[in-house]
Amino acid sequence: MEVVLPLNNEFIPLNSEKEASESLKDGEECKENGVLIKDSRSSHKVSEEGSKSPTSPCEKGESGHISNGYSAVQSPVGCNGNSDGDDGACPLPSAACGLQELGKSAPPGRETWSKKADFLLSVIGYAVDLGNVWRFPYICYQNGGGAFLIPYFLMAVFGGIPLFYMELALGQYHRNGAISIWRKICPIFKGIGYAICIIDLFLAFYYNTIIAWALYYLYSSFTSELPWTTCNNAWNTQNCTSYFLKDNITWTKHSTSPAEEFYTRQVLQVHRSHGLEDLGGIRWQLALCLLLIFTVVYFSIWKGVKTSGKVVWVTATFPYVVLFILLVRGATLPGAWRGVLFYLKPEWSKLLTTQVWVDAAAQIFFSLGPGFGALLAFASYNKFNNNCYKDALITSTVNCLTSFLSGCVIFTVLGYMAEKRNESVADVAKDSGPSLLFITYAEAIANMPASTFFAIIFFLMLITLGLDSTFAGLEGVITAVLDEYSELLRKRREWFVLGLVVVCYLGALSTLTYGGAFVVKLFEEYVTGAAVIAVVFLESIAVSWFYGMKRFCRDVKEMLGFSPGWYWQICWVAISPIFLLFIIASFLSVPLKLKLFNYTYPHWTAVVGYCIGTSSFICVPSYMVYKIVITPGTFKQRILKSITPEVDENETPNSGVHLDAV
Repeated sequence: MEVVLPLNNEFIPLNSEKEASESLKDGEECKENGVLIKDSRSSHKVSEEGSKSPTSPCEKGESGHISNGYSAVQSPVGCNGNSDGDDGACPLPSAACGLQELGKSAPPGRETWSKKADFLLSVIGYAVDLGNVWRFPYICYQNGGGAFLIPYFLMAVFGGIPLFYMELALGQYHRNGAISIWRKICPIFKGIGYAICIIDLFLAFYYNTIIAWALYYLYSSFTSELPWTTCNNAWNTQNCTSYFLKDNITWTKHSTSPAEEFYTRQVLQVHRSHGLEDLGGIRWQLALCLLLIFTVVYFSIWKGVKTSGKVVWVTATFPYVVLFILLVRGATLPGAWRGVLFYLKPEWSKLLTTQVWVDAAAQIFFSLGPGFGALLAFASYNKFNNNCYKDALITSTVNCLTSFLSGCVIFTVLGYMAEKRNESVADVAKDSGPSLLFITYAEAIANMPASTFFAIIFFLMLITLGLDSTFAGLEGVITAVLDEYSELLRKRREWFVLGLVVVCYLGALSTLTYGGAFVVKLFEEYVTGAAVIAVVFLESIAVSWFYGMKRFCRDVKEMLGFSPGWYWQICWVAISPIFLLFIIASFLSVPLKLKLFNYTYPHWTAVVGYCIGTSSFICVPSYMVYKIVITPGTFKQRILKSITPEVDENETPNSGVHLDAV
């Protein structure tokens, strides 16, 4: 048997076709080169299936897939100095006898999911978020209705799902978070991990504020008559028009609904702010709501996936119960068919426009959510041989179907409102983003029979959808930092999580002001825009072109027993990077013109927005320069070392050493 130590510290797969036939005493020489050995301090050895095998210190595994619990000993040349190897005795390298076997379980001290369902529900809860409810329906009808499903499906198949699968495989194989994993892939790209953490922090600053709004609505729903039903409240204006309660009411362009005034003048109170130049004071009611949200988040994730994996059984499943209830209720409303027809009626001419394909690519990317570190973190707690390929297909399919289902739920109600207003569905469906939920849908619920019940379950659904994504985003940061600074923080997880939650709460204070909605809009457009897509683009390039497709496919085969097919490899090498470049170019080619309510964002806000976006991405080139500077050697040697995976002397296969049997 031949064992060769390649250049650049790359480990070649270890192939073994023979049964273990020889044994040695401690200190003897092995008769073959590639050896699976036992720590001399251990009293027994665990076999691939967990049963005890003969206690020889030096032996080979069974033919086929070799257990990842063994350490590979590799000699640079054959036993007689011949690089082709020979059948003679070969001394066992002295460093090898100290390697430790760890089985197929996670590295010491690293927890795993209690059940496979915990992982699946966590990933589904992360992928299915508020954007599925408010963004997909709006994007779909705006871009040709049923015709939009064609580019959406193509972008999912060739762009979103391959990236989703790649991140699950990377996290599960290397068992590391978004920062330290790059040491085992391509060290010079380690700045990607720091950029991801900063993006996740920015996301936590505004995303949880939207959940706080939903919590305020939930609290306000515990009344016999919902407060956004009538125009008789202290916050209403003369333009308030309650067309649901009275007949022969004329709806004009200056009319505002009770739901709109409740949202803008009571919940947000944006009329007390003059824009980003003057945000005003903090809404203490929203501050309390956000404090409660972060308290729930902390006690859900402070102990790790053992606790969050239990919480998602409620937060990830409850939205589907509510969606089906609302779908049945919406389908029975007068005019519901108008909304569904408007939602799905295809406009084939729209497929000839570039914007439709851009929107499809952006929607599937942000819906599945690669590049935020959450998939890497969740997969890193899987068992080594978990079928992440199957998981990727299941969770991404569930996500896409949920988006379609959410559209049906929303547009049955929009059709009902169009019927009541005697307007077209297009005029009713002009709202997008949070306004679609907190104004349009809230208004429709208020005028249904049993409105209090439907309001309570609807806003509970929004809260649970948001919490799942918050769990995932913060876990991406927590896992990344704890893995990178494990000696300092590993035993202080609870305190680190507490500090992180406090930082997120303080960072969100600007979104709790009277003009906080303007800040939320600014963050939403610039933080999760081109910066995160550029980060994922570099991630795909680093894995496909620097780490190498052959090496990555070998890793997947070691875990799953089969190598990814040519379709996945072509997507990873070429199609997915092109897919990401396509989105980046679309973001940068058209300058954003932001407007919220009656406030048009001044030009200087674009500069602030781009500064926020680049503040995370700047970590990537900064770390590249830092890595090259601190690496010893000539410039060429520094570059080569910086792009070569780093493997510690005593690392186990599950930590990045490639050990495989074909």
